[in-house]
Amino acid sequence: MDERKNQYDNSIPRVMKAAVLRKPFDMVIEERPVPSIGEDEVLVKMIAVGVCGSDIHYYEHGRIGKYVVEKPIILGHECAGIVAAVGEKVTRFQVGDRVAVEPGITCGRCDLCKSGRYNLCPDVQFLATPPVDGAFVQYIRHREDFLFKIPDGLSFEEAALNEPFSVGIHAAKRANLAPGSEVAIMGMGPVGLMAVVAAKAFGASAIYVSDLEPIRLEAALKLGATKAINVREQDAVAAIQQLTGGRGVDVAIETAGNPRALQSALASVRRGGKLVIVGLPPQDEIPFNVPLIADNEIDIYGVFRYANTYPQGISFLSSGISDVKSIITDRYELDAAKEAMERARTNKSGSIKVIVYPNGFNHA
Repeated sequence: MDERKNQYDNSIPRVMKAAVLRKPFDMVIEERPVPSIGEDEVLVKMIAVGVCGSDIHYYEHGRIGKYVVEKPIILGHECAGIVAAVGEKVTRFQVGDRVAVEPGITCGRCDLCKSGRYNLCPDVQFLATPPVDGAFVQYIRHREDFLFKIPDGLSFEEAALNEPFSVGIHAAKRANLAPGSEVAIMGMGPVGLMAVVAAKAFGASAIYVSDLEPIRLEAALKLGATKAINVREQDAVAAIQQLTGGRGVDVAIETAGNPRALQSALASVRRGGKLVIVGLPPQDEIPFNVPLIADNEIDIYGVFRYANTYPQGISFLSSGISDVKSIITDRYELDAAKEAMERARTNKSGSIKVIVYPNGFNHA
């Protein structure tokens, strides 16, 4: 047998620490067995895990739509780490490889998977989406085909950011964002900020962004936004109409999950332009100006996660297109995971991206 296929890091313990959400606001550190791996799986030592808005939502409310936390769960899905062991049939990795983790494992057999739209697979097992445990833990097991090597020049934190970046890439692809396009992005949370990088990577000539928080608008400008609009001080639609000479943008992307921001995004689109919906509002239905959509032939695209984006995202990030590490504002070890969640939940005006280090800062 090929020795590479049977490698194992002898320093792997039998038990590990995990940050477990028992109920809303109740997160504790527990010991769990280190998972055993199947023949096509890889054991990954978690190095950097980003706190996502969905993690905060589960932490605070215990549910997102139909996904309900009914039993204790481990959160975290924006992650990267080091290969610690490989299954017998694994061919693409060996112990010591640095990898980014695409968190959704799909069936690979349904019509949607076969057509390339595997993000819509009805049987997807997505990290930190109930009942699947996530990455606020020292080791995870993951199927080989949803892991991607990262070059030495790319940090684990940047590789973890490839997850929200993938949402931006998928949004750009859904809208067929062409070089030279003018783009508006509403909402400068981490997903919106990474959508700025995606629009830049796809060749947008102008990127107009809006948000309530100055720290997020400043971050957007650092990442490549052309103009930042503080909606506490300016009407976003009026500002964008002025910036485009009354024409409107080619593509508007809404990432905030705010009904008013979504309506503003629609009103910012030119005749024949495109609206991309990424953020999920708290209510299922909101009013839309249907005659505006019909009369102007505006195309509307929904975005659910992403598909076939990870290699491209790693390539973009490795190119140094933007200093994405600049959005990391807070760092916590796993023992302080609850504090990390509270920081991300309560400090909207001072924190952008919070990172948890399950195996300590010295591994990053």
